[in-house]
Amino acid sequence: MKVLKLKILAAVAALAFFQAGAGAQVRKIQNRPYLDDRVWHYGFLIGLNFQDLCIENRGLPHIQDGAAEYWFADVPEYTPGFSVGILGEMKANDWLSVRLIPTMHFGDKKVVFLEQNTGRRNEMYLKSTYLSVPLDLKITPRRFNNYRPYIVTGLAPAIDLTVKKRKEILVKPADCMFEIGMGLDLYYPFFKMIPELKFCFGLNDIYESVRNDLTDRSLLKYSNSIDGITSRMIVLTLYFE
Repeated sequence: MKVLKLKILAAVAALAFFQAGAGAQVRKIQNRPYLDDRVWHYGFLIGLNFQDLCIENRGLPHIQDGAAEYWFADVPEYTPGFSVGILGEMKANDWLSVRLIPTMHFGDKKVVFLEQNTGRRNEMYLKSTYLSVPLDLKITPRRFNNYRPYIVTGLAPAIDLTVKKRKEILVKPADCMFEIGMGLDLYYPFFKMIPELKFCFGLNDIYESVRNDLTDRSLLKYSNSIDGITSRMIVLTLYFE
């Protein structure tokens, strides 16, 4: 969580830098000056995602051969994944737009289980292919020269198309994420490129605690150690219009 807070602060500082730089520059010839007058905008996106899980551990013992075992789970590091999608944007007024962004996020997460008394550990990987359909509000100030910073927020219903059973952790496929981020419209002579950094926070508990799918019952000690899971994701995107 500390790393996430630092990234948010860094992004806020970057936006402040862009805005401060705008006030110090002189006016230049604008590329594609009438592009933002259109009501509808279309484009595509490619990007990187870093998927995470916020795991709530139960802290209850599992009795194994007469001894109590205390297992705790965490995602210790981010693994980069790939994102691709399309953009549809409707202009509401000069400073507000509505965006619909069907996107596929490909990635995985390494979950580490650690036994408190002995230090034994078990690692597993959860691969995810999210089909996400964010509905976002884009808030922008006035364009200056050939760039225009903005902030964005919204909700993103999502479904994981690659949920696998018979593993230590089973998650529910359906989720909904709250999104917040910022980006920068960059105007070039023949196209517009938009780098964007967005943070996504799952709103639902996606942990499936009923494990009738397990044929290897020894895995229950890992499954029973968890009380709940919510998803998180950082997405670094390049849009092209």
